[in-house]
Amino acid sequence: MNAKILLVEDHRPLAETVGLFLENTGFTLDYAADGLTALHLGTVNAYDAIILDVMLPGLDGFQICKRLREDAGISTPILMLTARDQLQDKLKGFEGGADDYLIKPFDLPELAARINALIRRERGELREKALQVEDLMMDTRTLTVTRQSKPIHLTPIGFRILKLLMRESPNVVKREDLERDIWGDDPPDSDTLRSHLYQLRKAVDKPFDQPLMHTIQGQGFKIGLMPSEP
Repeated sequence: MNAKILLVEDHRPLAETVGLFLENTGFTLDYAADGLTALHLGTVNAYDAIILDVMLPGLDGFQICKRLREDAGISTPILMLTARDQLQDKLKGFEGGADDYLIKPFDLPELAARINALIRRERGELREKALQVEDLMMDTRTLTVTRQSKPIHLTPIGFRILKLLMRESPNVVKREDLERDIWGDDPPDSDTLRSHLYQLRKAVDKPFDQPLMHTIQGQGFKIGLMPSEP
C-alpha cells in the first residue's frame, strides 16, 4: 500500500526493526523518539496513519493522541503500541482518540495488517462522505440528497441504490450486482427492483430538465449525463 506513516517509538532497536519491515512492505516513514517531536510532526505533516508508543519521554502517547485529536483536529488513524495490557489502559487510549491498540510483543505482519485496515477504512470513509454526479449531491453522513440544491426524499432502498450508482459512476452497474448489494444472495423478483428504480427516477429526474438515470440495454444501469447530452 502506498502510504506515509509516522512511527513514534523511543526504543531505537525496536523502531529500526519496525521501520525496516514497514518500508520493505511499501510504506514511507517518518520517525520520532519523543513526545514533543511526535506532536510537532503529527501536527505539521499529513500522514495516512500514526503508530504511537505509550511510554515516551516528554509527553506520553495518551497525551499526544488527545492533543492531536482535540487541539490540532487531526483525524489520522492512530494505532497505539505498548507493553501495557490492562483494560483501563486500553480504554484510556480509545477515549483519547486511538483507533486500535497492539500489545508488545507483536508480530510484524499483524502490525502491517492492522495499519492497512485502518488506512483502507479511513480512505473509504473520506471518499464516501460526499458523492457528486453532475448537480446531484449525496452526503452519506447525514443521509441527505440534493439536486440543484433542492432536497430529494428517498426510501432507504432508494438511497442505497442511488449510493451504489453514484459511487460507481460513470460505470454501468449490472442488475445482478445491484440486487446483490441491496438484498444479498436472496434477491426478490425482478419487479421489485424495477419498482424501486421507477420511484428513484421520479425523485431524481422528473422535476429536472436533464435525466441522469439511464438503463443500458442488456448491461445494467448508470447515472450521469449521456455523451449526446450537453
